[in-house]
Amino acid sequence: MNKRNIAILGSTGSIGTQTLEVVKSHPDLFKADVLTAANNYRLLIDQALEFKPQAVVISNPEHYSTVKEALANENVQVYAGTDALSEVVQIPSIDVVLTALVGFSGLVPTFNAIKAKKAIALANKETLVVAGELITKLAKQNDVDILPVDSEHSAIFQCLMGERSESVEKLILTASGGPFRGKNRDYLRNVSFRDALKHPNWTMGQKITIDSASLMNKGLEVIEAHWLFGVEACQIDVVVHPQSIIHSMVQFSDGSIKAQLGLPDMKLPIQYALAYPERVENKLPRLDFNTLSQLTFEKPDMDTFSNLRLAYQALEKGGSMPCVLNAANEIVVAAFLNQEIGFLQMSELIEETMVKIDHEKNPDLETFSKIDHQSRAYTREAIKKQRH
Repeated sequence: MNKRNIAILGSTGSIGTQTLEVVKSHPDLFKADVLTAANNYRLLIDQALEFKPQAVVISNPEHYSTVKEALANENVQVYAGTDALSEVVQIPSIDVVLTALVGFSGLVPTFNAIKAKKAIALANKETLVVAGELITKLAKQNDVDILPVDSEHSAIFQCLMGERSESVEKLILTASGGPFRGKNRDYLRNVSFRDALKHPNWTMGQKITIDSASLMNKGLEVIEAHWLFGVEACQIDVVVHPQSIIHSMVQFSDGSIKAQLGLPDMKLPIQYALAYPERVENKLPRLDFNTLSQLTFEKPDMDTFSNLRLAYQALEKGGSMPCVLNAANEIVVAAFLNQEIGFLQMSELIEETMVKIDHEKNPDLETFSKIDHQSRAYTREAIKKQRH
């Protein structure tokens, strides 16, 4: 394969740093040509000095002069502000845009990258959660591949290789169950954000780790799978698989099931997306079946972990509802991390917001932005009322 120039949106986060490890392992195949960060300017500077990208973006303009000065002797263009994210993805030399931004912030840059006909390696699931119809339609119009980076969607993507779409009966997303698997509501009333951040299998950023603990992450993945693979909500099942060895499965019309297995390491799906359709050798640890004592499966508890139920409801409602769900979730997760609300209050506040915000059936990009803003504002006010 020819060497590919990669734009990594969110290079200082968990997915971004692991993507750079993949790039570093295959310097003959990949070049990190654009790096971006929201606030972590120190790490962004270090990354730019090591990987020599064509351009960097620091979204927070307050850090622009510091980054500019630190890279003054390098052949690196330095930009600031969120608008710059949408500009750098259109640089002609970029082949693949890996979107690892957190939350709603990934939508507009991804939209502009698709318009510029760049392949998308999608780690920002919220882009499809919020505006799946808009994004998938635009990708089709521009003949752009959306390559999933989430381990679950990468697994399904691989299981579907060589299969006819009409033979797909069901997608089965696996979930680890997070740190609170098997716990009841009485237990969850008193858990802290530190407890929620102790994921048993994966090392991830704070927001996605909290989402995993509440099963919202799996709910967002259900919505993402709907848009990526063109199946209905009733064709997407979730099963709790505590070992995180089977990353997801596809059941076909003849009853057979294909599964993709591997050790829980995000570098594998990242590499697969960057190199697609090639498979590239690596030195990552291999799965040894001789050391596996068991693979177990459980039904998710949607009464205790109601975020998963709310995500299915949002998908069924369609239109702007997944946008409301996502916006409210981003606000409550931040509030939980700041110890402003309890773990169970997150679901209650999300459900309240979903009831209160007016529903739009066919929103455009501008309407999504408006609804996102309204939903966040409502949830913030609801949190203030609960605290008082």
